[in-house]
Amino acid sequence: MDDLIHKAEILHEALPYIRRFQNRTFVVKYGGHAMIDATLRESFARDVCLLRLIGIQIVVVHGGGPQIDQTLERMGIRAVFSGGLRVTDDATMQVVEMVLAGSVNSDLVGLICKHGGRGMGLSGRDDAFLRATRLDEVTSKDKSGADVIIDLGRVGRIVHVEPALIRNLISNGFIPVVAPIAMDAAGSSLNVNADTAAARIAEALGAAKLILMTDVDGVKTNSGELLPSLAAAEASKMIGDGTISGGMIPKLQTCLDALKDGVEAAVILDGRVPHVLLLEIFTAHGVGTLVRRD
Repeated sequence: MDDLIHKAEILHEALPYIRRFQNRTFVVKYGGHAMIDATLRESFARDVCLLRLIGIQIVVVHGGGPQIDQTLERMGIRAVFSGGLRVTDDATMQVVEMVLAGSVNSDLVGLICKHGGRGMGLSGRDDAFLRATRLDEVTSKDKSGADVIIDLGRVGRIVHVEPALIRNLISNGFIPVVAPIAMDAAGSSLNVNADTAAARIAEALGAAKLILMTDVDGVKTNSGELLPSLAAAEASKMIGDGTISGGMIPKLQTCLDALKDGVEAAVILDGRVPHVLLLEIFTAHGVGTLVRRD
């Protein structure tokens, strides 16, 4: 009986959050270990379906780096690097589009449909809703430490999001599942960063939350303590003074940019935790790190 009472208490705890987020939009960047582990993939698909069924409008933007690397290797296409950075040439771009807009996207849509949701797969080229220009040449270091100028090839920077297509899908009960491929002015495809794509889509939709699923607990202090909540100004200060470093910097900067451009809150979550979306949204303490406006 105690277990049943505890389950009822959990449902009561979730009720105010269900009310609060009814008909609000959440954009979830799905990637990392949660995309590779079969059990976590199933868990994620079920949780997304649950969120949609109780009235939260979910948009999923997925990555797929490991799957791209595996396919390139299987097809005998050597990855091209310059100054330690991957260059996306035409052959690589064909594989990127095949994997992201093809197998990865359709597999996730299939899982969502399997668990009762109405998944709809698309890339940014559909209805040209993600428009981009090629990234400018970047400066890196060669093995000797000297500066080198690198053209990353068909890698894009999103310049415009046209949200009508996503809004139409949401209004008709679908869960849009977006592959991070954009279109340039000439109609060619460009590979874009999935975190950035999710943030720009969240901005265009006026989302209540941007959720970045990663393979880390969240943002931590120098002593390793997890920060459950972080104001934008404090986050900027921690980047500036070196408290936050490495791969967390671009993720946190993506959150800050989204907040500045209209998203209400952003969350960095550990996708290795089963049901992490539900724990974040429907519990008082949440998990991961919530980045909020000042």
